[in-house]
Amino acid sequence: MTQTDTREVWLRGPLPDVPPLLQPVAHTLLQARDEVNALMRDFPEALLWERPAGVASAGFHLQHLTGVLDRLFTYARQQALSPAQLSALNAEGKPTDTSLSVTDLVDQFNRQVDLALAQLRATNEESLTEVRGVGRAAIPSTVLGLLVHAAEHTMRHVGQLTVTVRILLAQSAQSTQ
Repeated sequence: MTQTDTREVWLRGPLPDVPPLLQPVAHTLLQARDEVNALMRDFPEALLWERPAGVASAGFHLQHLTGVLDRLFTYARQQALSPAQLSALNAEGKPTDTSLSVTDLVDQFNRQVDLALAQLRATNEESLTEVRGVGRAAIPSTVLGLLVHAAEHTMRHVGQLTVTVRILLAQSAQSTQ
């Protein structure tokens, strides 16, 4: 039987094939994935789009976690967003596709983290200071700026998701008492 390493990802050591300067980004994305998967395990489908006190729903956060990684890593590759990416951005937080389950949304996030890690592995450290445009206005950033912000923004939403889920679960438990 293999013992699971419960240390935070950054304490588990360097990740193979990830450039040294991008290790913190990769560690952060893997930590986010660990936390999202643990948090959403057994989360009730009926609560996915609930907005306690008017805050964003768990469904929004799961969609946004996936979308922001996709968009920021696209900009880091010096590419424009596709029509599909723009459509996904517009759909974030809107429970228009009620067939999407908690598992579907978590799986989409997990796949996006895998794609991000593959891109990190393929990123040449010499490109990290190259300028990249963000959004339609092509606001200047750098490859490193985009990748770090993607990791930071991901963890910010994991924190918000955590609070939302805990509130919803507490409210649900109170209503069944």
